[in-house]
Amino acid sequence: MTSMLTGPNLINASLTSTTEIQSLLAVFVDTGGDAVAASNFAQQLGLEILQNVKFTKENRFPLLMIYDRHGPSLVQTGKGAPGPVRADFVSGKTDHRRKFGGGKGQLISKAVGLKSGITPSVLDATAGLGQDAFVLACQGCEMTLLERSPVVAELLSAGLELARRSYDVAPITAHMNMINADSIEWLSAQPESVADVIYLDPMFPDRDKSSLVKKEMRLFKMIIGGDLDAEALLAVALEKARYRVVVKRPRKAPEIDGIKPSLKLEGKSSRYDIYTLKSMDSLKG
Repeated sequence: MTSMLTGPNLINASLTSTTEIQSLLAVFVDTGGDAVAASNFAQQLGLEILQNVKFTKENRFPLLMIYDRHGPSLVQTGKGAPGPVRADFVSGKTDHRRKFGGGKGQLISKAVGLKSGITPSVLDATAGLGQDAFVLACQGCEMTLLERSPVVAELLSAGLELARRSYDVAPITAHMNMINADSIEWLSAQPESVADVIYLDPMFPDRDKSSLVKKEMRLFKMIIGGDLDAEALLAVALEKARYRVVVKRPRKAPEIDGIKPSLKLEGKSSRYDIYTLKSMDSLKG
């Protein structure tokens, strides 16, 4: 499968307007960076391309999209800011989880219904940097990833392209197809069910400080905000999933308003609310 970016103006579907993005974000091409990709991205969103940037002293833009020899990354500017955020499937925590994460014994695997003889297709309607989708792709699930923010989609698409050049990881990312689209609009436009399972991990708008430790969460809240339309997304997901919808939440967070989940799986920090539509036994091979 190949990455597919659609809709140059889909920033309007997220919770931060184009004008706000333009005031928050600029583009910089570092040594070895893809200047063409950087120019295309900047043109898509009307962003300024900076020259000779010193990240710790930059005070015009709180965020930069930096293109270097590793691809694009999102970086917060200013003294003491955290390091870059990028979609990385070939090293770091994601690769460690691939090797030592526990396979089908992981809570997310149980939540989507993975077990002997059952490997559902999954649509991740809030893909982000693709970590959860990658975990499921490692177990053989055919994954469709929807990401409505073109900023995050740029990172995700580049991470997938890099992974497809890795001997170890390419067979996994071959199961991952990324679409830059607003999930509610995209799902609503589909004439029939789109996947066995639809997976949602909406950004919880009222996270406390302890939940903001991850640097990607801090940066994404600046770019995206909170997913205030989570209730509408759940409603359309329930219409377009064949067997179940799974919603990832902070462990102590309230359920999404509307229909009650059929069951819950709780971990140390997260919880999976499972909305069962029908038994998955018919998927047994």
